[in-house]
Order: sequence, then C-alpha cells, then structure tokens
Amino acid sequence: MRIDILTVVPELLESPLSHSIVGRAIKKGLAEIHIHNIREYGLGPRKTVDDYNYGGDAGMVMMIEPIFNQINALKAERDYDEIIYMSPDGEILDQGISNELSLKNNIMILCGHYKGIDYRIREHLITREISVGDFVVSGGEIPAALLADSIIRLLPGVLTDETSALSDSFQDGLVSPPVYTRPAEFNGWKVPDVLLCGNPRLISKWQDEQAIARTEKLRPNLLKDDK
Repeated sequence: MRIDILTVVPELLESPLSHSIVGRAIKKGLAEIHIHNIREYGLGPRKTVDDYNYGGDAGMVMMIEPIFNQINALKAERDYDEIIYMSPDGEILDQGISNELSLKNNIMILCGHYKGIDYRIREHLITREISVGDFVVSGGEIPAALLADSIIRLLPGVLTDETSALSDSFQDGLVSPPVYTRPAEFNGWKVPDVLLCGNPRLISKWQDEQAIARTEKLRPNLLKDDK
C-alpha cells in the first residue's frame, strides 16, 4: 500500500509515521508513506499557499492553485483509489472505514490548515472526507497520522500476531474485554481466576461476556437494538 500525504507542515508527520508499528511496516516494505510539502507548489517568490477568504470572515484559506497542481502531479504518476480530505465535518472515522481503506492500493490524504481549503477542491477533486471527531484542531496532520496508523496496522504481515488486529476494540462492534499480564497478583489485586484456568472455551466465554458488559457501560451506542 502507498499513502501520499499533502501538508504545509510536513514536520508534524515525519516522527509519528517513522516509528513503532508504522515504521516497522515501512522498513519491511509492506507500506509506503510519502509526505509532500504543498509549499513546493506555492505561488510567487514566497511560495504563498494561503490568502484572505471571500466574504471577509477571519482566518486565511489555503489557495486552490497549489493544491490543484500538486494533486494533479501525483495523479499523473499513478491512479488513486481515494483522495481523502481530513475535515471536522467529514464522516467520523471508525474501524469499518479503516478496514475498508486497508484493502486499497493507493490513497492520497490532504491536510487542511488555517481556515481550511478552497471549497472547489472539495467539490471537484476530493473523493472522501473523514473526521476524527466533532472538534477542531490546528490542522489535518495529526488526524492524517491517526488515519494512516489505523490503516497500516491492518495490512497482512504488519503485526507480529496476525490475529491481534482481529481482537481489537470495535472489530466486532464491541469494545475489547480487559487484558492482564504477570504477575497474577500485585498489591492484592488479582487477575480473574478464569484467565488462569487454561480452558480456552471458558476463557473465550468470559471474554465475550466482558466485551458486551463493557460496551453496555462505556459505549452503549455501539449496541444495536434488535427489538
């Protein structure tokens, strides 16, 4: 899989996408992430990428020409399955979206900044808009890193244990059951006896019950009403 990320602040993305699971996936050749500085297509001697918005509202808007030119330059090199804009008013990112995108080959992610981007880009070039929540941050870089991480960890061979991603929260519409490790008792706090019994059937039953109970308590909105 290849992910191209367009940004005016590439430094915000370089470290988060160079380490841990994502970094290992890149080193193993399972994923490619290319970060592109939109300022390379900026206008004039100062490489300008933003301007005042029509209507007189406060805040600068990312200009259409630099974004248009960079997207078209990348599209001339390969076909993209999705051109995604990270936007607070996009569809809310969930595990289903990450699963779907993990099956793609080439994805482009555009990071907004300032007051956003010229809307004509969203109308004519963007194929999908994704949000990481109903709040506003300084730019789309951190949301783009979250999206890329959530996708890449699902690629075959990225995780050491192939079944690890399948047991993550939200894969089956539930939050995960509690997890524990050694020692079995610490400070008087004990690991549930069932996890020490060695019976996979009983352990699986307990995990299913805990997942449902924790979802009912923490995220009841995830449970479907079958009535």
